[in-house]
Amino acid sequence: MSSISSIALSGMNAAQVQMDTSAGNVANVQTEGYRRRQVQQTPQAGGGVTTQVVASTQQGPSLETDLVNQIQAKNAFLANLAVFKTSNNMAGALLDKKA
Repeated sequence: MSSISSIALSGMNAAQVQMDTSAGNVANVQTEGYRRRQVQQTPQAGGGVTTQVVASTQQGPSLETDLVNQIQAKNAFLANLAVFKTSNNMAGALLDKKA
């Protein structure tokens, strides 16, 4: 089983990959022959996720999809950051009690 911090960190990394991928799609919206990319997330056995960037099955640009993905990625990153900070604060409080 992974620690809470490592699970939150994997979520932050996955959100960053999603943001980077969506930004790349938006930047290449007018590039001839460009194929959109999308992120596949796979849950890990002990917690957390792994990500893989793959070619989209959807043809052509999809700005609405990419903008929604960016908003979701931002919110996922912030939620995982809050969990990460809380975990670190709890660990610090426990160490203060033992000292």
